[in-house]
Amino acid sequence: MTRPLLICDCDEVLLHMIRHFGDWLGEVHDIDFRPRSWELAANMRHRVTGEPPSREQMFGFLGGFFPSQMHRQTLVPHAREALAVLAGQADIVILTNIGDECRAPRIEQLAAFGIEHRVECNQGGKGGPVAQLVAEHGDPVTVFVDDLPHHHASVAEHAPRVHRLHMVSEPELAPGVPAAPEAHARIDDWREAEAWIAARFAAGRHAED
Repeated sequence: MTRPLLICDCDEVLLHMIRHFGDWLGEVHDIDFRPRSWELAANMRHRVTGEPPSREQMFGFLGGFFPSQMHRQTLVPHAREALAVLAGQADIVILTNIGDECRAPRIEQLAAFGIEHRVECNQGGKGGPVAQLVAEHGDPVTVFVDDLPHHHASVAEHAPRVHRLHMVSEPELAPGVPAAPEAHARIDDWREAEAWIAARFAAGRHAED
């Protein structure tokens, strides 16, 4: 029998990122960072001018954080334990939107937290890669977990039979982030998320069935 499949994002789902990114921006680039939006540049202000950075500068900051500052990141509470339980019944793939050069550092980073599963890097929407992973695994019952609404929209378009769980694990950010319209549920705590995911696997039905 084909095992179910869990496809899970990393940053702000398994590992905290933006709080540590913000600390680093202040220390190194003299930028204040207040996480209020997924538009990262909108959260940033140069301390001297009060102006937000350009889009090009913002991507430069991200390039400076990954992979050299990944050691700052911390584990989301209960994520490791939830994945350990779910791995007993499902295959797990970490699908993370970082450059391919960061794949090895991401694998090492997650392993240091006791999370050792297949890691795939991606740029752009996740719908296509999710559809490919589902096909590769034999079209099992699949759950996709991500913090960004546009990835849920992409998966809804390219792999509509996948169950979609919206999770924002950063407490300072989560209250201001609406539930993704194309997600089937919004849960920001891994203890509740584990039960929801396990229930989808136990039911044995695709999202569109």
